[in-house]
Amino acid sequence: MAASRSALIALLVVVSCTAAASAVTFTVGDTQGWSLRGDYATWASGKDFKVGDTLLFNFATGAHDVLEVSKSDYDGCNTGNAMNNIQTGPATVNLTSAGDHYYICGISGHCGGGMKLAVNVGSGSGSPSPSTPSAPGTPTPTTPGTPTPPAPAGPAPSAAPARRAAGPALAVATGVLLKLAMF
Repeated sequence: MAASRSALIALLVVVSCTAAASAVTFTVGDTQGWSLRGDYATWASGKDFKVGDTLLFNFATGAHDVLEVSKSDYDGCNTGNAMNNIQTGPATVNLTSAGDHYYICGISGHCGGGMKLAVNVGSGSGSPSPSTPSAPGTPTPTTPGTPTPPAPAGPAPSAAPARRAAGPALAVATGVLLKLAMF
């Protein structure tokens, strides 16, 4: 019994590691990071954002910030009702819920100058998410971008980790762990 329990625990560790490896960190923007030179509608287009993923906004503290706002505040570049305000760069935003999420720079004139990002976050089940919303008047490109691994600052490497649909495996592993705990 002890050997089979040990084997089961080892299997659950592997499944849990697979689930953790399925999240992706997306470094927002191009080599300039979160800046006035970015085209964030083009950057987000074609990316498959999922719950558990992370957005990394590279910027110098004081030069920019990241505000999470509603759709109407995103459209109007309104900074007064931010749900989250990150003043220190680089900023990490964890995508914890499915749906549309909107981010702007709150420095005067920056949002109006194009520093705004809209992403559609899927549930993480491995199914494709709907197309990402884009800024009004911005053409949608046909070439998708590539997620990048986490980087503390500067340009992100072009290699991208593979995404795995680990949600169901994690649920099974959790159920088995709970049953083991009852022994």
